[in-house]
Amino acid sequence: MITAALELLDDVGLDALTMRRLASALDVQVGTLYGYFVTKRALLSAMAESMLTGCAAPLPPDLEWADQVVELSRRMRRALLRFRDGARIYAGIHSGGPNTLSFSDMFIGVMCASGMRVDDATRATFTIIRFIIGHALEEQAVANASDDDLAADLDALRNAVDSGNYPNLSHIAPLISGTDFNVYFEFGVRMLVRGLGDLSSART
Repeated sequence: MITAALELLDDVGLDALTMRRLASALDVQVGTLYGYFVTKRALLSAMAESMLTGCAAPLPPDLEWADQVVELSRRMRRALLRFRDGARIYAGIHSGGPNTLSFSDMFIGVMCASGMRVDDATRATFTIIRFIIGHALEEQAVANASDDDLAADLDALRNAVDSGNYPNLSHIAPLISGTDFNVYFEFGVRMLVRGLGDLSSART
């Protein structure tokens, strides 16, 4: 049932994903679905849980804690990007399933292994997770835009920078209008990790 919901999500997107449409795809009565999921939000929670399948697989034992954080972050980003509107579904959902809980538990454990106190480790974990979600939201918003709309947006941005008094922006226009999300993601995660390293050192 969740597999069918994720397949339908890829076909129609989150805005068009309804319980009725899923029931039709499964060839069942919509009431049957409500026997499994009391609300649509319950369905979305189960879908979010399924997305993280495999994210808590054992980490390579030779990685330092900072590289483990980067690896876990990459796993979650890939998981959200694997499905159309995956980040929108995951955002704001508090799943209590084993995939989600195992991933969070592993992430916090890695942070604690760096020397952080457990409260700092927890806040650090969810700071990075929220960065991942936000980054994936941006990526998928761009991916869902038509080529014409995206080109028009970027042209308007470049023209606005070129025609105004923005001395700092004018020198880096290709960067602010670029869509190389891999580069920005890697930079962002590693910048956060460096900051967390400073926090960990300060606590020891």
